[in-house]
Amino acid sequence: MQADLSPVIAATARWLTCAYPSYGGALASALCEVQARQAATVAAWLRYPTPMDAALVGVAGPGGSARLDWITGADGDDAWRTWVDEVVASWAACLLGDPELAALAVAALAEGDHAAGTPLEFRRLVAPDDGDRRAAALLRHPDLLAPVARLHRSQLLDRLKPGRALIA
Repeated sequence: MQADLSPVIAATARWLTCAYPSYGGALASALCEVQARQAATVAAWLRYPTPMDAALVGVAGPGGSARLDWITGADGDDAWRTWVDEVVASWAACLLGDPELAALAVAALAEGDHAAGTPLEFRRLVAPDDGDRRAAALLRHPDLLAPVARLHRSQLLDRLKPGRALIA
């Protein structure tokens, strides 16, 4: 299942790390990338909870990063940017800026098809240590994330409402 969404997850995580880069060398860059990938994975799995959803985004495409680039002032016409999903990026920004929301989102994955039979661990997303926080200081800064996070935050909160089935 994860492979079906891997282009969306990879491109969205890459967009996040380009928009909110780490500083401090190769290790910091790797830690920042892991956090972005975990956030993009959780967001993508929530956004596309069924095999049909994943297949449809694979056929139709996720929409690209044009509006996100405009909001953050990024510039680029790289081909990978067409695989960025604006909603996934927005939801990932919400999760990166709010560890409690991230924990709630990871818990909600247990109801979906992606987690079936697989132990989930998103420690760097839900319980970052000091090294993780330093490496991803920009990526986790709520004020910097706010313009992207607020784009689709209400949809994420609706998806995570107690009692609401993940698969609609």
